[in-house]
Amino acid sequence: MKTLSFEDLGLSLPLQKAVSEMGFEEPTPIQSLAIPAVRDGRDVIGQAHTGTGKTAAYGIPLLEKVDVAKPAIQALVLCPTRELAIQVSEELRRLAIHLKNMSVIPVYGGQPIERQFAALRKGVQVVIATPGRLLDHLQRGTIRLDQVRMVVLDEADEMLDMGFSDDVEAILRRLPKDRQTVLFSATISPEIRQLAEKYLNQPFPVKVLHEQLTVPGIEQRYLEVGDPMKPEALSRMIDFYNPRLTLVFCNTKRKVDEVVSTLQARGYQAEGLHGDMNQTQRERVMTRVRAGSTDILIATDVAARGIDIEQVELVVNYDVPQDPEYYVHRIGRTGRAGRSGRSITFVSGREVWKLKDIQKFAKIRIMPHPIPTDNQIAEQRAAKLLTRVRAEMDKGGLEPYIPRVEQLMGDDFTSLDVAAALMKIQMAPLGGEPKKEGQEAGKSRPGPSRSQGRYPDSRRKKRNYRS
Repeated sequence: MKTLSFEDLGLSLPLQKAVSEMGFEEPTPIQSLAIPAVRDGRDVIGQAHTGTGKTAAYGIPLLEKVDVAKPAIQALVLCPTRELAIQVSEELRRLAIHLKNMSVIPVYGGQPIERQFAALRKGVQVVIATPGRLLDHLQRGTIRLDQVRMVVLDEADEMLDMGFSDDVEAILRRLPKDRQTVLFSATISPEIRQLAEKYLNQPFPVKVLHEQLTVPGIEQRYLEVGDPMKPEALSRMIDFYNPRLTLVFCNTKRKVDEVVSTLQARGYQAEGLHGDMNQTQRERVMTRVRAGSTDILIATDVAARGIDIEQVELVVNYDVPQDPEYYVHRIGRTGRAGRSGRSITFVSGREVWKLKDIQKFAKIRIMPHPIPTDNQIAEQRAAKLLTRVRAEMDKGGLEPYIPRVEQLMGDDFTSLDVAAALMKIQMAPLGGEPKKEGQEAGKSRPGPSRSQGRYPDSRRKKRNYRS
């Protein structure tokens, strides 16, 4: 399938501006297929999982069809849960931010209905509702559907599984006959087909076939962390594992720039890669990565295409990917050529459900990972240092250095004193000294554990860091 851009889809200027400000570089596969079909006014039956970008797939053409000069409800989205209704409402509002006088509200159970009365009286064009609460409004006469031009059944299989079949059909029967109907479902069951045959008019099928996960050698973990704590969590993960090269994925160009700026301010050699960079800038970044002068690369999914880096040891999903297939491509950047690899995904709030969809799609299990404490980082560093020391002793060739150690021992120091002092020198720039008895471990500091310098590694040249 040809990769399209949002420019190729010919979005209206307000929506094009909103998509650009949200930082998305190109449509997901389901968006590339569904947006033109929905825009053409066709009924659509789409098969897509949560997290594939399906909200924008129907939301963009839905918003284009609304006449903001009319205060009547013109578009309706049915969702199985209040959580999804809120999520859809938030995304449509972000997309409609430059559409003046566009009103989008969620209507769901669990919220005082009087509050919804007040919002509806002001005039609404788009309603996102759960079936039960919408029927309540219809019975009270506080919502009218006679001006609805488009209805969307989002996660239709979930609505039927939750016992909303009769409610959904009751709502569909109240809608104008000449409406456009769009149905999205993760699975197309016989019940879904029956519903489509009854209420959709020659529906256009939209289905994206996903690749299967083929990266069994990668350790996959997730970390529950809120957005404000992500920079600290990322710093600690990099300090803890000390990878040769870390590849960090963000969903938007804006987020890439934010993470690069934050890491550089903390003293890390980080570079960014995204679609706003020209070819010369991209080549300059990749030259530094391949030369080893940059060991953290932050990129969007689009920008990472076509780059081949063998030495990636850690992939971090700073944002949960928009599509489960993107997850497969991201983590496949590590563990190549028979090497072991590691991936860590940051999740917060409702993103936990996206992670469950990824696990279901890829038939994998992603285990939790705690944020490393100061002591754990120090212990990990010490263990790696001792491993290197043993390797050097096994290789031999220590004779030129023995007289220097003997000179120190002549000053009433033991060999143990000398070894401990050398280890302290190696660990101290990272705050890697062992905690004294009774001292609290793992207490968060203003900066990361290596903000004043990188732990020296035999694989790297010594470099300077910003303070």
